[in-house]
Amino acid sequence: MTPADPVSANEWSIPSVGGLGREAAIDAPAGTQASDFGDLLGRALSALDQTQQNASDAARALATGEADDPTAVVLAVERAQLAMQLANQIRTKAVEAYQEVFRTQV
Repeated sequence: MTPADPVSANEWSIPSVGGLGREAAIDAPAGTQASDFGDLLGRALSALDQTQQNASDAARALATGEADDPTAVVLAVERAQLAMQLANQIRTKAVEAYQEVFRTQV
């Protein structure tokens, strides 16, 4: 059973890891090279920021009368909201994992 993707946002899909070694490549979209976790996180945050900016621009355009389609604005705002919720859940899981490492006795 495959989970449903309500917004079909490929930029938010989590790539699979090829292996455990330092040389392990992350399956990246075509035309990009595998990089370290910091670069991956930076790109994800940039994409999140761009999604938020797109929603803000769409809402501003609707408020000033430049946009005629309120459905597109609602869709952009919903995408931004879902992206922020995903980022918040990832942050929460990362903090929980960090705390679990410190609770582990050696």
